[in-house]
Amino acid sequence: MEKVWLKSYPPGVPSDIDPERYQSLRQVFEEACERHGPRAAFSNFGTTISYRQLDAMSRAFGAWLQQEARLVRGDRIALMMPNILQYPVALYGALRAGLTVVNTNPLYTLRELEHQLKDSGAKAIVVFENAAHLLEDCLAETDVEVVIVTGIGDLLGFPKGPIVNFTLRSIRKQVKRYVLPDGHSFSEVLEQGKWVDLDPVPLGPEDVAFLQYTGGTTGVAKGATLTHRNMVANTLQASAWLEQYAEERKSPQTVLGALPFYHIFALTSIALLWMREGGHTIMITNPRDMPAFVRDLKKYRCTVYYGVNTLYNGLLNEPAFAEVDCSSVLTCVAGGMALQEAVAVRWKERTGCTLAQGWGLTETSPIATTNPRNVGFNNSIGLPMPSTEISIVDDLGKELGIGAVGEICVRGPQVMRGYWNRPDETAKVMLEGGWLRSGDLGRIDAAGFVYIEDRKKDMILVSGFNVYPNEVEGVLAKHPGILEVAAVSQPDEHSGEVVAVFVVRKEPSLTAAQVTEFARTELTGYKVPRHIYFRAELPKTNVGKILRRALRDELVKKP
Repeated sequence: MEKVWLKSYPPGVPSDIDPERYQSLRQVFEEACERHGPRAAFSNFGTTISYRQLDAMSRAFGAWLQQEARLVRGDRIALMMPNILQYPVALYGALRAGLTVVNTNPLYTLRELEHQLKDSGAKAIVVFENAAHLLEDCLAETDVEVVIVTGIGDLLGFPKGPIVNFTLRSIRKQVKRYVLPDGHSFSEVLEQGKWVDLDPVPLGPEDVAFLQYTGGTTGVAKGATLTHRNMVANTLQASAWLEQYAEERKSPQTVLGALPFYHIFALTSIALLWMREGGHTIMITNPRDMPAFVRDLKKYRCTVYYGVNTLYNGLLNEPAFAEVDCSSVLTCVAGGMALQEAVAVRWKERTGCTLAQGWGLTETSPIATTNPRNVGFNNSIGLPMPSTEISIVDDLGKELGIGAVGEICVRGPQVMRGYWNRPDETAKVMLEGGWLRSGDLGRIDAAGFVYIEDRKKDMILVSGFNVYPNEVEGVLAKHPGILEVAAVSQPDEHSGEVVAVFVVRKEPSLTAAQVTEFARTELTGYKVPRHIYFRAELPKTNVGKILRRALRDELVKKP
C-alpha cells in the first residue's frame, strides 16, 4: 500500500529511523547513563536514584549474574516484580550481562508461573517476596537455579526501607511464609557485585533481549521473541515521534510510571524510551490506591502520562485529582485498550492536553501506530510509526484499498522474530515479506489514519490486559460440576471489558460463587469471570463449535 500516512506526519517527524544505530539495548543504556548521569532517573515511595546510581547498581547486578551466578550470554532470567526500584536495576543489569529477560507478572497463579518458567527455560529469577511462596511450590519443576528475593523496601534506604518491609511482613501480613534455602537477597547481590567486574560480552542486533509472553488462540501463553534490534528500533521510532515536541523535550521530563513495567506497553514506552531521553520516571507500585497515587502526582507534577482508558477514567473520577497542577503537561498517551470518547473529552477539559491514542501488539515491541499531538479524539489508532508499514488484507492475504475493512497487518523493524520454540504458531501469524497478521479488523482512510473496526480473535481486553477465552474455559472445564462453558467479553464501564462465562451445569446445585472461587485458584484476578450465566445449552455450529459471537452479541444488547 502507498504510504499515504506520511502526508499527515507532524512537522519534524522523519519517515524512517535507522535500526542499526545501536548494536544493542546495552549500548543505548550506557550512553544514556553517560549523558544524564546526575539527573534523577527513577523515584518510588519518595526515594530517588540518579542515572549515575542506576549505572553503578545495574553494573553490580550484571556482574554478580556473570561472576557469581555463572550465567552466560543468552541465558534467560525471569523478573517477577511490581513497579519498584529493583526492577530497572535488574532489567538493565541483566541486559548488560547479555541475558534474555522474561518479564513475569507478580500476580500470576501457580499454574501460570510454572508454565512460563518451564516454557522459557529460565535459569534465574528475581522474585518479589509476596510471590515467593508460589515459586517455592513450583521451583523443582523448572530449570531455575538462581533465585533472588526482594521486598519493596530493599532500595528505599534507612530507615524507610526496613520500616516498609517490617510493616508489610509483620503488621499487614502481606508476605506469606516461604522456604527458598538457596535464595539470595537483592541487597546481598548488589553488595557482592560491587567487587567483581562486569564482562562486556559481545551483543548484536539479533541477540534476544526479551521473551515477552502473550496469549494466543490456543489459550497457552507464548513467548514473543524480541531481539535487541526489535527493541532498539521501537525505542528509536518512539523517540522520532517526539520530534513534534522538539523545543519542549530539551528540558528533562517527569514521566508517570503507573503502568506495570512487566507489560510491553510500559517496558518500551517508559523504561526504554524515557531512559534514553533522560526522563525522571515516577514509579507507582499500586495505582489502585488512588489517594496515594494522586499524592505522588501532586508532589512530582508529571509532564508525560502513559495509561489505559481505565487509568485516565479513574483519575478523572478521583476528587483529589482536581488539585493536581497539570499546567506543564507535555503529552498524554493512551493505549492497551480502546480509548473512550467521553474520557478523552473530559481529560482534555481537565488537563488541557489531548489524549493521543496509539496501538500495537506484544509482537510489535509494541508500538505500531499513534496519533499526532494536536489531533483531537477521532476514534483512530493513529498513523503508522516511522519505518512502519500497515496493510489491510482479506482472508486470502490480498491487499485491499483505502477505506476497505480487512485484517490489519504490520511490517517494520520492530516486528518480532517469532514465538519462542513454536514454529507452528509463528507460521500462523507471519506472512511472506515480514508481514505480521494482527488479528484485528480495520481500515485506513485517505489521510493514512488507521481505524479498528472489530477483533478477529475472541480476545477479551480487561484494562489493557489480554484474556483468552480458551484459557478461562480450559480452567473452568476442570470443575466437576461444569458440563460446558464459553467465555466471552462483556462491556464494563470501568475496565472496558470483563470476562463473562456461560455455563451448562453438570451438577444442578452448582452456584456462581462456587465457579468464581474455583477460577480464583488458577487464574490471575483480571481473568476471573465477573459475570456467570447458567444455561441449559449453548449455541453451536453444525459441527459442534460453540458460537461465542452469538453470546457476546447478546451481552452487548443487554440494557
